[in-house]
Amino acid sequence: QVQLAESGGGLVQAGGSLRLSCAASGMPLSRTGMGWFRQAPGQEREFVAAISRNPTTTYYKDSVKGRFTISRDNAKNTVYLQMNMLKVEDTAVYFCAADRKIWRPISQAGLSPDDYDYWGQGTQVTVSS
Repeated sequence: QVQLAESGGGLVQAGGSLRLSCAASGMPLSRTGMGWFRQAPGQEREFVAAISRNPTTTYYKDSVKGRFTISRDNAKNTVYLQMNMLKVEDTAVYFCAADRKIWRPISQAGLSPDDYDYWGQGTQVTVSS
C-alpha cells in the first residue's frame, strides 16, 4: 500500500525558512516522479515544484524560483521542499504527490494535479507578516 506522509510545516515569520519532508512507503521514490502542491483557503490546488525520476530534473512555479528547492534522498525514500525567504502569500496547506505513470519519460515530471496518482494528507504552512 502506497502512503505519503508530509511533515515540517508550521508558523514562521516572513523571510524565514521551513523544510518540508515527504516520507514514502510502499514504493521506491527512485522510480517515481514527485511533486509538491499547495492549496490556500478558497483556492484551487496549485503546482509548486516537481522532480523527475532520472536524471533528476526539477521544475518550479515562477513565484518560488530562487526561494524553494525540491530534492530527494532515495536512501531515506524521502522528498524535501526547502523553503527560504518565505512570504505571506506562501501560506497554504502543502501536499506531496507521487506520479507512477510508467509512460511518462523518466526525465520529465508532471506539473498538474491530474498527473499524480498518490497524495499525502498535507501539512499547514503559515507565514506571518
